[in-house]
Amino acid sequence: MSMSEQIIELSAADLAAKLAAGEVTSVDAVQAHLDQIGATDGAALDASDRSRGTDGLNAFLHRNTEEALRVARAVDEARANGEDLPELAGVPVAVKDLIVTKGQPTTAASRMLEGFMSPYDGTVTRKLRAARMPILGKTNLDEFAMGSSTEHSAFGPTRNPWDLTKVPGGSGGGSAAAVSAFQAPLALGTDTGGSIRQPAAVTGTVGVKPTYGSVSRYGVIAMASSLDQVGPCSRTVLDAALLHEVVGGHDPADSTSLTDPVGGYAQAARAGAADGGLKGLRVGVVKQLTGEGFQAGVQQRFEESLELLRGAGAEIVEVEAPNFEYALGAYYLIMSSEVSSNLAKYDGVRFGLRVTPEGTPTIEKVMGASRAAGFGDEVKRRIILGTYALSAGYYDAYYGSAQQVRTLVQRDFAAAFSTADVLISPTAPTTAFDIGGVDESADPMQMYLNDIATIPTNLAGIPAISLPGGLAPEDGLPVGIQFMAPAREDARVYRAGAGLERLLTEKWGGPLWQHRGDVAGTVRDFAATAAQGGK
Repeated sequence: MSMSEQIIELSAADLAAKLAAGEVTSVDAVQAHLDQIGATDGAALDASDRSRGTDGLNAFLHRNTEEALRVARAVDEARANGEDLPELAGVPVAVKDLIVTKGQPTTAASRMLEGFMSPYDGTVTRKLRAARMPILGKTNLDEFAMGSSTEHSAFGPTRNPWDLTKVPGGSGGGSAAAVSAFQAPLALGTDTGGSIRQPAAVTGTVGVKPTYGSVSRYGVIAMASSLDQVGPCSRTVLDAALLHEVVGGHDPADSTSLTDPVGGYAQAARAGAADGGLKGLRVGVVKQLTGEGFQAGVQQRFEESLELLRGAGAEIVEVEAPNFEYALGAYYLIMSSEVSSNLAKYDGVRFGLRVTPEGTPTIEKVMGASRAAGFGDEVKRRIILGTYALSAGYYDAYYGSAQQVRTLVQRDFAAAFSTADVLISPTAPTTAFDIGGVDESADPMQMYLNDIATIPTNLAGIPAISLPGGLAPEDGLPVGIQFMAPAREDARVYRAGAGLERLLTEKWGGPLWQHRGDVAGTVRDFAATAAQGGK
């Protein structure tokens, strides 16, 4: 195994330790990951060419090569001079292209914002820079974060490193695929209804949705403001905890930001992974999020995880959440309504792509032509649905009723947490499906149902984590296990997640990714087959 291969397979925590010990330089680490991106992601992009082929994963929309190496060199120099550096200094990270970054494009994977360069950094981006973490680039997503497959990007779909014919989940499939394919040890995503956790589940990675308001949304292109939350993507629970501690905390620029102190997440993860770390933990199985409608292999791995938890001294109890059956419908009404409001400014006059029709166009015609050309089908579908739900005569019947259901879901969680410390469920009802395998034009609900287990936590604003639960026997693809905790109790999901992660890793004899073939070789074979006209 080459030095580069050894570096990219390290966890972020292990890489940070080697950097601190002088065993590896940050330049070596950044270059190794850039080389992996070059080997697996497909044709390089520049500002004038965003065409995408089928020759790679397409996890990145922009590569930040020069700046990442410049930051890495500065970190190495500072370390050589004996400066006291943050724990993750020199560890590279990728950022979902929904978070604005000064000096790099921020497109939201939409033609509406193609070429946009933000004049400022979002708060989480600024915190990454303060932590001296080199930013490798911006990752692909469903346009404006609307989707569950990363097929709705205006710049082509991202592929799943476990099977290049499968989706990597969405909307943050780019960040999850990048981490899964060793293109980055860490990444940031955003989660509105499961967009960090569901991609983590189908790519065999870890994804966390923090408590709403505990990580700043300032500088994040808004989809649904009462639901959106930035969170970490990684290959281990401890790595997610470390990144969470970097980006979390109060931000005066975000009116929804909590004033709670951030910290203790890595400590909770280490405590959960220790012997006896799960003893006495009350784990509630949500009856409405298992069984019917879940793929057999997903259910099997979930039940095996419960047995491992029970064997480690956790107490397994069943809890009821009767209003969860209405959560999906309520979510899509609330989310679409907020989408309609948030995206109204992208009209070719105030912001975004401008298309001027022939003749003597009115401002209304310019807006219509610009939005028709700039937005994709899924974005248009949600804008139309949300505008209808907010229209006069329908507001109370749809949006108002959905908010009432939201309150009922929050009450279900409160009742469940009165008898359990954390709740558990499969993260997604199925493993990854084929690219193009869901005909959304005929029935969009087929795609929406992928978020059935993740949506309730966004409605309630509580934290949740997804970690690998094994491979489904019928297709050999990853399954995700989800833990949920009360608001402001993010440490609990790290404790439970790290505890189960240790038990599963011991059972497998190593990390789940060791059961997958060489990503770079698989991508090269796929590209060669595609070039010859095969699938």
